[in-house]
Amino acid sequence: MALVTVLSAAGLLGASACGAAGGEAAGPGGASPAASSENTPSESAEPSSASPAETDPCAWLTPAERSTAGLAVPGERRTVGSVPACDYTEQGAGGVTVTFDTTSALADLRPDGEATPLRIAGREAQRVADPVADDGTCTVLLAAGSTSSVHIDVSTADFRGTRESCERASTVAELIAPDLPGRTG
Repeated sequence: MALVTVLSAAGLLGASACGAAGGEAAGPGGASPAASSENTPSESAEPSSASPAETDPCAWLTPAERSTAGLAVPGERRTVGSVPACDYTEQGAGGVTVTFDTTSALADLRPDGEATPLRIAGREAQRVADPVADDGTCTVLLAAGSTSSVHIDVSTADFRGTRESCERASTVAELIAPDLPGRTG
């Protein structure tokens, strides 16, 4: 049964991250880009001068920062749609997925659920969660330039503890926000 729960949590993370980027359907708490005929692929690409570390979500947390966020395992590189992501799955505890959405600015996203505006390290941000449902999921969306955003999706293995998931998502956001590409503030 524990394996089914862990796999369910991993599936939720994948569904949430898939909805967070590339225009695919959003999962619980995830965000989908708003339809826009103004953006073309050349307009939404990150500048070619960005270094690989700036565009690799797994490079954004040092081992010490991972420890601060309660993440014992190194991240595993993934691609969600066509954008880079990093998956930190903790067996029996759920996990965190950090997605660098190079196709949608924060203003273009339409989160599923109630979005609370935030400011994290001088960046516009939103927290998306349903504390009443207490389903153990929370997403923090960060502005990362005029055509990009970062999505931090957190879920627990037992699908409880939304407040704790939001604390973890906020911790990860505070750790990575100062060094993200597209700093405007």
